[in-house]
Amino acid sequence: MVASEQSLRVLVEKWLGAVSAGHLQVRSIHRLRAGRNRCVCIEVERASGSGSSAFTLFFFRHDDGAWHVYPPEAVRPAMGLARLAA
Repeated sequence: MVASEQSLRVLVEKWLGAVSAGHLQVRSIHRLRAGRNRCVCIEVERASGSGSSAFTLFFFRHDDGAWHVYPPEAVRPAMGLARLAA
């Protein structure tokens, strides 16, 4: 499967394995900039030998439509001479 076609669900299962729906919760969804870039906060509760522990993962949607655990690069202003050369 191409990375840009990979759903958030597939990526969560890749990182966390088979987690039952009762132990996984979407905490928040944020828009980073105008457009398609989003950040989804997912909290996972796992049972351990001494009780349960919870941790949070953030997934970021990039310009190509792919989901990653790192934020997309900031768009920086750029200058070009190609427009002026014509």
